[in-house]
Amino acid sequence: MNIISLFQKVDVAEKIKNAPDSSYEIGVVIGTFIPFLLLVGIAFWMYNRAKKRDKNGY
Repeated sequence: MNIISLFQKVDVAEKIKNAPDSSYEIGVVIGTFIPFLLLVGIAFWMYNRAKKRDKNGY
């Protein structure tokens, strides 16, 4: 069931078009960027960790 939810397509433009007010639109936009920012943060953390490991000679 979790795998199916990963492949569901979310139409952000449709959600914004049917938004009841502007605060809902802002929430949809922020909600679409959170997963991307989370992945960028994890990638940056992994890069820094690998860089420190290489610097220390481990």
